[in-house]
Amino acid sequence: MKEFSNTYIFTFSSIMVIVVALLLALAALQLKPLQDKNIEIEKKQNILASINVPATAENAEELYDKYITESYVVNTTGLRVDGIDAFGVDMKAELSKPSIERALPVYVSTLSNGENAFVLPLRGKGLWGPIWGYISLNKDLNTIYGVSFDHQGETPGLGAEIKESWYQQKFIGKKIFQDSTTFVSIKVLKGIVDPANPHAVDGISGGTITSKGLEAMIDSCLVLYKEYYFINRK
Repeated sequence: MKEFSNTYIFTFSSIMVIVVALLLALAALQLKPLQDKNIEIEKKQNILASINVPATAENAEELYDKYITESYVVNTTGLRVDGIDAFGVDMKAELSKPSIERALPVYVSTLSNGENAFVLPLRGKGLWGPIWGYISLNKDLNTIYGVSFDHQGETPGLGAEIKESWYQQKFIGKKIFQDSTTFVSIKVLKGIVDPANPHAVDGISGGTITSKGLEAMIDSCLVLYKEYYFINRK
């Protein structure tokens, strides 16, 4: 059996590591535009889901252009901020900033009946990782028109149920204000909630921590738009 010197083995191994690293870097570079496009399409699907418009990867862009007729950014005083692309805002990064510095996206949808719904992004923490989503409000900026939630690693059959349509439909018609000025958000309560309660939905059975994370996410994100509601409600 042929024997190799330590110098030969070290040199050969180093060259192989460099070659493989270069190939992986090249592959990542080549695939990044495709990955970015997939992320963009998935985001559009989630926004559309919050206004109850189901979309596939194939028709998401067409439907997004049809239903999302305007988008802009506001700050926590409720005023528009020019020069920032709402779609490109990273909510994870924004929520790490001081409140007054945050850029808050607003997506305006023109529905099939001609009325507007206002879509706002959400981001929070579940049991095993981040959860996120979108919530749409009627033009009164009080009544929920629809929601879409997603997660990174919640437990299938338990916390992961927040992604299912049967659960998300419970939020439709609920209200985030108790009266014209009192913001109360939506409570996610353990057990069966009276459907007539305008400010609460029942949590996921066996998913208490995820349910409380969902409640905290909705509250902490929607309250950032409080001044925006007062200025723009109709």
